[in-house]
Amino acid sequence: MVGLPEAVTACLFDLDGVLTSTAVVHRRAWKRTFDEFLRRRDPNAAPFTEQDYATYVDGRPRLDGIRAFLASRGIKLPEGDEHDDIDAETVHGIGNRKNRLLLSVITEEGVTPYPGSVRYLDTVRERGLAIGVVTSSANGERVLEAANLSDYVQARVDGVVIKHKGLRGKPAPDSFLACAAELGVRPSAAAVFEDAQAGVRAGRDGGFGFVVGVNRADAAEHAAQEKALREQGADIVVDDLADLLEERT
Repeated sequence: MVGLPEAVTACLFDLDGVLTSTAVVHRRAWKRTFDEFLRRRDPNAAPFTEQDYATYVDGRPRLDGIRAFLASRGIKLPEGDEHDDIDAETVHGIGNRKNRLLLSVITEEGVTPYPGSVRYLDTVRERGLAIGVVTSSANGERVLEAANLSDYVQARVDGVVIKHKGLRGKPAPDSFLACAAELGVRPSAAAVFEDAQAGVRAGRDGGFGFVVGVNRADAAEHAAQEKALREQGADIVVDDLADLLEERT
């Protein structure tokens, strides 16, 4: 009834772009942060693009995404530390700038869950499946609370947990494996739900029982994103989680 194999007893959801619309806010914050940084170094620098976001940043821990994008432009910065000013030209400084922008939008505009995702969560919970959230964002708890989704979640592995436990970020499967362990289920009995290519790859490489790709791309990029998600290992790709319910009704 939830569009998953019968052997699946737990659902591990990415947060931004799967359960909530905050992926759009993340992209905006990253673009503004990187564009301002690049222009300071070179007024003629090529801007940060949607392809840059998908290739280097989407789904990865914040600092990993910064390092990967900067490397693609041949830029290497000192690491700095978590207390760096938002204007510091360090990896942490850029990360703090992006996070400041993101939190200001969340505070001012709130967080909206996708209606289809709420409907799917309701059905999954009614069917007795365990629910976990796995996100690279260090703001996972805050976003869940702002979206009124915390009550659904039995286990959360977010950027704070990833850092505390020394886990590798996506596309490594460590964060999903940690969440499955916290729920007490084998990877083969859990389904992964991801909109990021890095997250889908993590689900595949972690040996999870089923990997659902969620395609929120606009019309111009929709076909390319579906192809990319399938190439990374998605067993099925849907535009909305409610589509999984409709397939079995």
